[in-house]
Amino acid sequence: MANVGSRTVHVPVMVQELVRGLQVVPGGLYVDATVGGGGHAEAVLEASSPGGRLLGIDADPRAIRNAERRLSGFKGAYALANDNFANLQVICATYGFSPVHGVYFDLGLSSAQLDEEGRGFSFQREAELDMRFSDRQEVTAADIVNTYSMDELANVLWTYGEEPRSRAIARRIVAHRPLKTTTELADLVQTVVRGRRRIHPATRTFQALRICVNDELANLDRALRQTPDVLGPGGRVVTISYHSLEDRQAKRWFRQESIDCLCPPEVPVCVCGHKATLRLITRRVITPTEEEVARNPRSRSAKLRIAERI
Repeated sequence: MANVGSRTVHVPVMVQELVRGLQVVPGGLYVDATVGGGGHAEAVLEASSPGGRLLGIDADPRAIRNAERRLSGFKGAYALANDNFANLQVICATYGFSPVHGVYFDLGLSSAQLDEEGRGFSFQREAELDMRFSDRQEVTAADIVNTYSMDELANVLWTYGEEPRSRAIARRIVAHRPLKTTTELADLVQTVVRGRRRIHPATRTFQALRICVNDELANLDRALRQTPDVLGPGGRVVTISYHSLEDRQAKRWFRQESIDCLCPPEVPVCVCGHKATLRLITRRVITPTEEEVARNPRSRSAKLRIAERI
């Protein structure tokens, strides 16, 4: 992130790798499924000029406003949809973006969301336990923390945060609720997760609650399944992920869609009828350069994958 006056400007991750991976061409149609602050969208619109068009999607209305400001110099070349990418096909059909030359996903939490007051995403800022991408969503992190049973909480922390101390943290939460603020929760987690760690003791807990609140992994699965249907032949899909859950899900989907039969090995004749829709471009994941990590530490965990529509 960079500050321009009182405004925070989003610094996108692996921009050139994304543009190259998409094989952006002048006049192409592209879908940014997680438009965020508009940094990647800006680069794609520049590379696809003249004549290129972009559809930006984001569940967070604040992100849509930020992208609108960032892309104001490309009037007529983009459209923005405040919606969840789980509805990818319907959104693309509504805006006339199908078939397209490329779809890309920059997954996870943006720096703008983390830094914004009152959102409840950060354990370093005092705020209510919210963590919703959109106010239209009903369930907040406070609802989960204060109403789930100990077993349900432990399952959330283990499944979505891969937190080794999930049961101990869940037990402590249940014993001390209601919890109302981010700092209350973070302080409580620190009483369970002790010792020196590479990341803050509350990192996995906050990640797990955010993913659960926003149903992120299920929505990503829905979006990925729809992606081949909006891509034209030779169109590219690119994912950028920041933690192992997202990356495993993207990797598994890429591999699945690059083979014809999904039947178990013991089945002698294919009965699933599955046909490959993608060709893998990256057999091995692409990571940021050392120079980029030095400039933008947020990029250090990023992993980029590319596939092409058959």
